[in-house]
Amino acid sequence: MTLLPFRPRDRQTKTDRNVGNRSQPYLLVFFMTLAILGAMGSRLFYLQIVKGKEYQIRADSNRIRLIPKKPIRGNIFDRNGQILATSRLAYSAFIWPIAKSKPQWPKVREQLAEILEMEPQDIEKELEGVGADSPTLIRLAQDLTPAQITALEEFHQELDSVEVNIEPIRDYPNKSLGAHVLGYTGELSEEGLEERKNDGYRLGDIVGKIGIESYFESDLRGEWGGQRVEVNGAGKIVRLLEEQTPKAGQDINLTLDSDLQKAAQNIISRKGRSGIVALDPETGEVLALASNPTFDPNIFSRPIKQEEWDRLNSTGNPFINRAVRGFPPASTFKVVTAVAGMETGKYPASTVLGTYPYLSAGGVRFHEWNKAGFGPMGYVGALQWSSNTFFAQVGRGIGGENLIKWSREFGFGEKSGIEIHEERAGLIADNEWKMERFDREWAVGDTINMSIGQGFTLANTVQVARMFAVIANDGYLIRPHLQ
Repeated sequence: MTLLPFRPRDRQTKTDRNVGNRSQPYLLVFFMTLAILGAMGSRLFYLQIVKGKEYQIRADSNRIRLIPKKPIRGNIFDRNGQILATSRLAYSAFIWPIAKSKPQWPKVREQLAEILEMEPQDIEKELEGVGADSPTLIRLAQDLTPAQITALEEFHQELDSVEVNIEPIRDYPNKSLGAHVLGYTGELSEEGLEERKNDGYRLGDIVGKIGIESYFESDLRGEWGGQRVEVNGAGKIVRLLEEQTPKAGQDINLTLDSDLQKAAQNIISRKGRSGIVALDPETGEVLALASNPTFDPNIFSRPIKQEEWDRLNSTGNPFINRAVRGFPPASTFKVVTAVAGMETGKYPASTVLGTYPYLSAGGVRFHEWNKAGFGPMGYVGALQWSSNTFFAQVGRGIGGENLIKWSREFGFGEKSGIEIHEERAGLIADNEWKMERFDREWAVGDTINMSIGQGFTLANTVQVARMFAVIANDGYLIRPHLQ
């Protein structure tokens, strides 16, 4: 038998071919794994090295938050140490803008608006004012009712971005007493922020709006404090990192006498729309200043809706301070005419003039108020009976320029300097003013009208009180002041 030759090479080749076929899938898996690991490594390098700082900052901002601490506003006292304005503690609602993503805020905004009785767009405006990723706690509403506090607690899981904290808010224990002097406080508007942007204010800060609260804002406000805290994933504070204690505002002591103020307000409460001022003629200290109708400044402890504001203003515009607004001074101005007549020498103190049913000038009749006249009389009788025709004769006799000069000597036509921003200067018109306004020359009739406090002349109650103080203190023009 012929044996076939042994062919080990063929068997080896077959074996090598089988091994090669089996190793191809493993090599493919190996290279794919290597590629994936390479990509992951590159991504890890990008995240940790290239973007690491950015993500670290973002992570820190998510867990580190800022809690502003409102200072206690300074108290306001009367001359006898009685408190007119102070602060009390109340519950306020705050939000963490960074606690929710932008898509989550619309639902939260709607829930909050319903509970806090706010408009959703007002909440949106607050968020936009600080930025949706702000770590700073911002106030949405203050002086919460028990029902609002309960509602916020019930929705705590859904409203985890909301906190209820205690903070001081303004309180006026005597309600409307001295309201037009004290003024009130309220949230800083966008327009107000633009004016105070260099003074460390933020949108929503509580500031004095009118009166003493506004005039002495920088003294009363105090200095903000705050905390920098670390929170966990649930938004709970786990560590206090830094704290600065707020500094209380300065107290203000006024010249007002609360008892006299109360009496003054009682008097004008029966007189319709009016103002009243009582001041010391020697020092200029304002002992009482009131305007009617009045208001309770405590209503501004929480935001007022437009319909409520409209309702309040419909009851005689109580927020107008009629003690510092310009009105025709009428017969009170006859004192200026009397002084001008005597000081010019044309109508000395001994002057006696006839009074008549009317006086004619430029084809116009200027009537005596009783339509009959009072007969001959001097200054005392003319002031006692408030004769129009007596002072019309004096005014016409000395001329418009002299009457205007002495009006300004008494401080009319300019602000008195009282610490109320709302004061108006009034008006002492002259030929130049009339030409600019009406393109007509000053006439004798204008002088006669001015001599009895009518026509273009405007003055506020503080200016009139200062005029009488000049008479009482032998000729010194004092500056009325509240502090």
